[in-house]
Amino acid sequence: MKPEAAAKTEDIELHLFLEAIYRKYQYDFRGYSRASIKRRLTQACERIGCRTLSALQEQVLHDPSSFSQILGYLTVHVSDMFRDPDYFHALRRHVVPHLKTYPSLKVWVAGCSTGEELYSLAILFREEGLEGRTMFYATDISADALAKAEADVYDLQRIALFTKNHRLSGGTGSLSDYYTAAYHAAKFDKTLRGRTVFSDHSLVSDSVFGEMHLISCRNVLIYFDRPLQDRAVGLFKDALVRKGFLGLGARESLRFNAHSKAFTGFLPEERIYQKGDA
Repeated sequence: MKPEAAAKTEDIELHLFLEAIYRKYQYDFRGYSRASIKRRLTQACERIGCRTLSALQEQVLHDPSSFSQILGYLTVHVSDMFRDPDYFHALRRHVVPHLKTYPSLKVWVAGCSTGEELYSLAILFREEGLEGRTMFYATDISADALAKAEADVYDLQRIALFTKNHRLSGGTGSLSDYYTAAYHAAKFDKTLRGRTVFSDHSLVSDSVFGEMHLISCRNVLIYFDRPLQDRAVGLFKDALVRKGFLGLGARESLRFNAHSKAFTGFLPEERIYQKGDA
């Protein structure tokens, strides 16, 4: 088969595969970046031993137990505590003073993965005296990721980087104050998630579930195509209170987004935006 014909066949297979899992399992990846999805499914085929996406589709449709394994390839769970420390430093110095004017707060960590971002914010809010008045909502489409987030246990080898990031983010104490180490793992203080609701939520198909003062959704939109990015930011716009804050990843922005006019660039260099008065 000629390369162009093979590529066209793969595109057809990818379209059918994404449509199949949507109809079978109600997980909608049809608006995700095709290049990223194709790369990850190619890895899945190689690891599982399927020669084509059509073969993988047959397995997923007829063996539901294999879907959780495939879902692991379709969802990206790469994060660190206080990842991109300048972002958290900016929150601490410039956003927290605004948040302190509210009697109560709601924070949504959208696409929370295995919880590193959530615990980073929980620690920051504790250090800034805001934890007691804040409810955190940690959402993801992956039940496995949410279970790991709620377990709050991380490989001890990762703690050195977490500690460095915490210090660079302006942390006021030692990260070791928040975890205990044993058997090559670090178990974080369960009180850090004492004011957190963990929940399944899809930016593709679900709706707004509350009024938020801060939404942190970092390194999620880069996996979406333009219409799905517009939908997600539209959800954030509707969820935020007036003058609420939205934080995105270092490679993400609201430039060209359909809802960009609803926000001002509060700290655009750190990808922190503020909803307008309207």
